[in-house]
Amino acid sequence: MAPLRHNAGMNRETHCDLPIGVFDSGVGGLTVLKAIQEELPLENLVYLGDTARLPYGTKSPASIERYATQAAAKLREQGIKALVVACNTASAVALAALRAQMADVPVIGVIGPGATAAVAAKPGGKHLVLATEATVGLRAYRAAISERDPGAEIQEQACEMLVSLAEEGWSNGDIARAIVRRYLDEAAGGSPDTIILGCTHFPLLKDTIRDIAGDGIVVVDSASTTARVVREVLETGGITRKSDSPGSLRLLATDGATRFARVGGQFLGRDLSHRDVELVDL
Repeated sequence: MAPLRHNAGMNRETHCDLPIGVFDSGVGGLTVLKAIQEELPLENLVYLGDTARLPYGTKSPASIERYATQAAAKLREQGIKALVVACNTASAVALAALRAQMADVPVIGVIGPGATAAVAAKPGGKHLVLATEATVGLRAYRAAISERDPGAEIQEQACEMLVSLAEEGWSNGDIARAIVRRYLDEAAGGSPDTIILGCTHFPLLKDTIRDIAGDGIVVVDSASTTARVVREVLETGGITRKSDSPGSLRLLATDGATRFARVGGQFLGRDLSHRDVELVDL
């Protein structure tokens, strides 16, 4: 079936049937997509992983903005009613450019919802952000939390090995527990009030992180918090899909359909084949 595209004569019902577009530099954003599916099971979804150019975090801000706007343009070609930037690096660097480019549809990043949830959980609290080295370097969570709560204390901890654990499917067990414990021990400054999962891979390790952190510490999952914001945006805009049938899902990638399917299946919690992944050029 040909993608639905925006046009001046599109009626309200047809517009509501358009998919939500979700993009990331790779497969990590599938945790956000899964959370959206769980929050909004009737919505059609299209996901784009720019796997040919990952990771975005090693690129210059100009390149990140260019890649992100190209990915958004590809999703616009599919006909979308909202765009979710399921990439912390792109959310930190390119959100303003994406909102200017996609002025006719809402654009939602992953950093703002996580920061808002952390501040709501503990106003004036101590927040520990677990993220990749690139996201820590951008200091985007620090800025977002401080904007919402100037009295908050923020610490950021780079946790590169957690990305590998998630992609290998080693989200629990002795190895995962030992590595999570080491990272939390390295985070100085005493026990935090919240731990923010500042990488879209990390929700796969949420149970292990919560177990090691112990009682009394709120673990903020940026995937589920973003999904709730998507619901609010669609409901406020009156563009939720009006149907009793489950929504559809298309998976697009710019390279490596076989690896995308292998790793992505772990993130979605179901088996995928390379035939489930459409390769596209940006």
